[in-house]
Amino acid sequence: MSENHLSDLRFDSLTLHDSVHAGIRDAGFEFCTPIQASTLPIALQPGDVAGQAQTGTGKTAAFLIAAYQRVLNTERKAEDKRQPLVFALAPTRELAIQIAKDAEVLGKHTGLKIGLAYGGTDYEKQRKRLADGVDLLIGTPGRIIDFFKQGVFKLDQVQVAILDEADRMFDLGFIKDIRYLLRRLPPPEKRLNMLFSATLSQRVMELAYEHMNEPELVRIEPEKVTADRVRQAIFYPSNEDKMPLLIGLLREIGDGRIMIFVNMKREAERVQDYLEVNGIHAAAISGDVPQNKRQRMLAQFQSGELRVLIGTDVASRGLHIPDVEYVINYDLPQDAEDYVHRIGRTARAGASGNALSMACETYAVSLPDIEKYIGHKIPFANYDPDTLPELIKPKHRPRKPQQRRGGNAGGGNRSGGRRPAPRR
Repeated sequence: MSENHLSDLRFDSLTLHDSVHAGIRDAGFEFCTPIQASTLPIALQPGDVAGQAQTGTGKTAAFLIAAYQRVLNTERKAEDKRQPLVFALAPTRELAIQIAKDAEVLGKHTGLKIGLAYGGTDYEKQRKRLADGVDLLIGTPGRIIDFFKQGVFKLDQVQVAILDEADRMFDLGFIKDIRYLLRRLPPPEKRLNMLFSATLSQRVMELAYEHMNEPELVRIEPEKVTADRVRQAIFYPSNEDKMPLLIGLLREIGDGRIMIFVNMKREAERVQDYLEVNGIHAAAISGDVPQNKRQRMLAQFQSGELRVLIGTDVASRGLHIPDVEYVINYDLPQDAEDYVHRIGRTARAGASGNALSMACETYAVSLPDIEKYIGHKIPFANYDPDTLPELIKPKHRPRKPQQRRGGNAGGGNRSGGRRPAPRR
């Protein structure tokens, strides 16, 4: 983190369990970020918090530190079977996995056991670990409901309830599942409740007031919706020029780590095919890519083996990938909030980054809403059509049979499959 991204509040000034301080030191944290400095003193009282901050500003560490402190101050009868004391819901499996990784670092010295529950893979492995008993239960709503209904674990001992990216859970249609689970927890006044998101809509706040105990609302620079350190620019290509412009930009950028966003899975595959046949190694990640393959792709992208990652909006939330130099909106998103989440993949934790967007003939209609939402015009970037590269066209992919709704290909419904997102 850059120093000017941090507050003046030191972690070692907070009254925390020694094992939590040890985990914070392992993570290399010394000063709190603004969202941590604003929410931790409240949550440690303890008091409920609904926090809004830009992505990459430390929300995960804030709720994990508060959760560990609450659990370590809770006495558990020795004869009780180990049941979850911390319950954390995330909209996507990638975010759930990332929360668990951060929890492992921060909780290394606590002796507390972490369990993951998400769709797409490792069903029996997850089930066995949870049946053996865990202290922290982290996952997506559908798989958690599946295991809960089987009696794999109980939720009546939960001391901390966490909702991460709650607005995205609305977008993905999880709200009924969330309410089902929250009603199985102890009453709100008998637990610590924390809700964090990059955006807090009215519907999210209604959920907070319904299932939390008078939460204190914390907003960090809400008027600055997009990160200050993201250099933004927008091109106005014809649909015909989009692909040559994209490949020209990628060749000009060179070796930087790049995320490209499109609006539909089929377009992600098309972009990948064009890049590969024109000498640019890239991979497309979307909701129905098998989980093992998704994790392998993300690992390759994080290690630098894969330079370009192409994603739909399911990939724009919860991916903590350091050193993403460029985000390219090949398609402008149809939802203004998604623009913020996409470009939030760069300039994380105080770093700087670049966001290039294409207002093509198809999606330029979304631009006024985006600029109204972020509060400013995106600077115009020009290009010379005569200098665009000649492209090799890829061979057509064979059409795959369409999968029935409710299958078990992906992330989060009750049978272990991915719940199809609306508008996609």
